[in-house]
Amino acid sequence: MRIVIAPDSFKGSLSAAQVCAAVEAGVRRAAPDAKTVAVPMADGGEGTLDCFLRGAGWQEIRMTAHDPLGRPVAARYALSRDGRAAVVELASASGLPLLGPGELDPLRADTRGTGELVADALRRGARDVLVCIGGSASTDGGTGLLRALGVRFTDAAGAELPPGGAALARLAAIDDSGLAEGAREARFRVACDVTNPLVGARGAAAVFGPQKGATPEQVAELDAALVRFADVLAERTGRRVHDLPGAGAAGGTCGGLVGVLDAAPAKGAELVADLMGLPAALDAADLVITGEGRLDDQSAGGKVVSVVASLARERGVPAVALAGSVAGPLDELHGLGLTAAFSLADGPRTLAELTEGAAGLLAAVAEQATRLRLA
Repeated sequence: MRIVIAPDSFKGSLSAAQVCAAVEAGVRRAAPDAKTVAVPMADGGEGTLDCFLRGAGWQEIRMTAHDPLGRPVAARYALSRDGRAAVVELASASGLPLLGPGELDPLRADTRGTGELVADALRRGARDVLVCIGGSASTDGGTGLLRALGVRFTDAAGAELPPGGAALARLAAIDDSGLAEGAREARFRVACDVTNPLVGARGAAAVFGPQKGATPEQVAELDAALVRFADVLAERTGRRVHDLPGAGAAGGTCGGLVGVLDAAPAKGAELVADLMGLPAALDAADLVITGEGRLDDQSAGGKVVSVVASLARERGVPAVALAGSVAGPLDELHGLGLTAAFSLADGPRTLAELTEGAAGLLAAVAEQATRLRLA
């Protein structure tokens, strides 16, 4: 029996590699002779960089950048061995986990540090840059990142705007004449796991702003500022990103990169699946076990479970998902190819208990899923 294990990380609990190890332990209890193939996955957010670094042909570059509040922070990115390609993870320098309790600043936090990583990669000769976004602490439309590459955002008087999304309400002009060397020749792609537009009821501020500390009043302020940003982008470049699917990812960073750099949005989980060789691994599989921290109706929108299930369906392989919580209905996921889903909870448990005991609970549920397949 050949079982492929291809989960996302369980955020705040286990990395994707640790999830693979826990699931494999459970599989072994049910089928000691089974051949297991671990394919740790990610969807363009946190953990994507590690997937690339586990692959052949990539080296880790460490450097000091600035966090969302402008403080020095140790950050990293991946550079191909030939120096021509780079993978930058926004969470490394601009992620929400970099801020402590009471430090959230939704109006002024920015993505400058991520831009510093991109700029360093360009200086080293990279001309194919993949920016993996997710888990950001800001709603600045990616302007901090773009500033680090030499783009200026000014008001009606020609003065440079301060960092953060709120200041974009006063945006009058975008000047990319000082764009960093190599940026115009580079191909930029943006890997994300959501399809939210830049503005509106499903936009960056409305959906993700509260996670970054924004009050209802601040959400409205940030949304109006992003509308202004999108309006000026459309006037300046002819690219309309207001309603572009995915433009609202990472506080509008995707929209900013598309609008200014003509970046191409890409589904992060599909990129990682190809990189990690998941399609080939599934060709001879009898079962694939995937999973993520929470499985719900949003999981069908390009997240790891949906991509794994789709690939499995194409090959006629049963796909089982394990998650800390499973909230139905999962009709869309089942339509994509997911055979069944199981929660780790073996009874009433707090989130803290599930997080702390995730490895053991994963092994237990994986054992039962494997026994069911054997039957």
